[in-house]
Amino acid sequence: MTRPLVVIYAAVVLDAVGIGLVFPILPALLAEVAHTPDVAPYIGVMTALYAVMQFVFAPVLGALSDRLGRRPVLLLSLAGAAINYLLLAFAPSLWLLFAGRAIAGLTGANVSVATAYITDISAEDMRARRFGLLSAMFGIGFVVGPVLGGLLGDYWLRLPFIAAALLNGGNLLLALLLLPESRRPGGGRLELAALNPLRPLRWALSLRGLLPLIVLFFLLSATGEAYGVCWALWGGDAFGWNGLWIGLSLGAFGLCQALAQAILPGPAVKLLGERAAILAGIAGVSVALVVMALARQGWVVFAVMPVFALGGIGVPALQSLATRQVDAARQGQFQGVLASIVSLASIVAPLGFSSLYVLVRPVWPGAVWLSVVALYALAIPLILALRLKPAAPAAGRSPA
Repeated sequence: MTRPLVVIYAAVVLDAVGIGLVFPILPALLAEVAHTPDVAPYIGVMTALYAVMQFVFAPVLGALSDRLGRRPVLLLSLAGAAINYLLLAFAPSLWLLFAGRAIAGLTGANVSVATAYITDISAEDMRARRFGLLSAMFGIGFVVGPVLGGLLGDYWLRLPFIAAALLNGGNLLLALLLLPESRRPGGGRLELAALNPLRPLRWALSLRGLLPLIVLFFLLSATGEAYGVCWALWGGDAFGWNGLWIGLSLGAFGLCQALAQAILPGPAVKLLGERAAILAGIAGVSVALVVMALARQGWVVFAVMPVFALGGIGVPALQSLATRQVDAARQGQFQGVLASIVSLASIVAPLGFSSLYVLVRPVWPGAVWLSVVALYALAIPLILALRLKPAAPAAGRSPA
């Protein structure tokens, strides 16, 4: 494995640890600052605010990474994340918490730029495997982050945010010292029209056959928002979990995801093809969600994690498929568009899931997971309708 890949993967691990540190104790922090135990709406609004900023700025940052290079945009996003966690650590009021999340959303281009970076240095036949490893690195971060966050949060509620800020500072230093640029920047004058966040989206929609793929990214991204909004609340309501047990459950999820994504995507795509791999991932997640919805004891959640992790084979296959739809010169812009679609889903879905959770919480908190299964069901016809563009011959290019 080359040094740039090692640095990108290490940066993703540290980023995931920082995010995972916060998840188990964010409801408690909001309850302390907002002076109310009913924090589901606040979590939904905070998550949506982050997504609004990403929706506006992710395509712009993606286009800038095509023009200026991946490295400076990645450094900017890491600096923004560190500032966000410092604000969360010391914010005495609700508006400062929201300001921190807005800053993080504005600069949060890590995933799209990392994906474009890997696309730059990888032959097409290596991308599914490397995207799988990218997702696995995020999963590894989620093994450590939530457990550590639960432990630190039980000691002092603000401590996980300080730890997350330090991790992102280390992440920034690592990228600054060791990460080279992956492609020659396009250069030239940046037109003001390029800063319009809807322009890249209009460009992507003008390409034949991309609409089903974009809608599919929207739906699958929307399903992922349910976990960030509802997991900690559901764990406390359904099983009486404290911060440590919420962290352990998220850590178990991250461990199984990391193992599945590190090992399975490449062989799954080779054996099943990209379309069938995506469908197999959806099937695994849906079975696990139904079991979680019906669970009455916490150990059931841990037992079903290996089945849940099978969903990890679908996202790398979809990412690999998506990279073949545009040429290398537009990968940053296209990944920015996909990040924008993810952000659009992240605006709508948290508000929807938090509102739904408020409704089902008194009667059946686990019912929220059935709504996620319903979204997956909507994605199946789109997957079956995808027109798969064949991979370009790999001859003449060596994988980095």
